Amino acid sequence: MSIQLNCILLIDDDEPTNFLNKLTLEQAGCARQIHVAQSGQEALDYLRNANPRPDLIFLDINMPAMDGWEFLERYRNLPAAKKADIVLIMLTTSLNPDDEIRTRSIPEVSGFENKPLSHDQLGNLLKKYFSKN
Repeated sequence: MSIQLNCILLIDDDEPTNFLNKLTLEQAGCARQIHVAQSGQEALDYLRNANPRPDLIFLDINMPAMDGWEFLERYRNLPAAKKADIVLIMLTTSLNPDDEIRTRSIPEVSGFENKPLSHDQLGNLLKKYFSKN
């Protein structure tokens, strides 16, 4: 893949899913660094101190303690410089059409995808959001 991002952040409580998604990202060679947060709070802590700041975030909806929706509410309150130009994609197993509709109403969310992440999905997302064409 010719597009290479500086950093991608995966936010998901499911270790096997994180393993598969990270493997897909590594095989694509599309990021210099991949950071995994297993909770919304861990992700917020990372974003407050992130170096490097992620270019792309994949966020799960259904997580214990803090789900993806609550993460987004708190994400909104981060300083603008901490979230500038970050593309945030909901990556979920949710089959509830209301989740996708709700996602479209949140300006911080760029897209809604089903997991696990595939090479084709990743390629399409990278072209859509990071291609300089």
